[in-house]
Amino acid sequence: MAGYSRAVRVGRLVWIAGTTATDADGNVTAPGDAAAQTRQTLANVQRGLESAGARLEHVVRTRMFVTDISRWEEIARAHGEIFRDIRPASTMVQVSALIHPDMLIEIEADACIPEGDGPPGVPAQRRMR
Repeated sequence: MAGYSRAVRVGRLVWIAGTTATDADGNVTAPGDAAAQTRQTLANVQRGLESAGARLEHVVRTRMFVTDISRWEEIARAHGEIFRDIRPASTMVQVSALIHPDMLIEIEADACIPEGDGPPGVPAQRRMR
């Protein structure tokens, strides 16, 4: 279809593609609850990072695409639960729609693994779904 990878790692850099609040079966979780969707989305981001040998504390930037910017406070609070001490550069913008009408947020994340801070044996270039 789209030629898509959830996570791409090149050397010490990891990019996590637009990630949403879906469960293991691809179903949208917590329709109508922006904070819960943000938490689920970040849990999915974390899984993507781990599959590439990175951790949440390696995240240097997040981009949040939301369908209703008036809900920014509840989204920001949920984002802050994870990133309060990490403090990546972050952007939140409103979009007209996401791929499913129940989705309220999509998040991208960029990470940089410090020299010598990755698990051994992780290839320099790796693509994950």
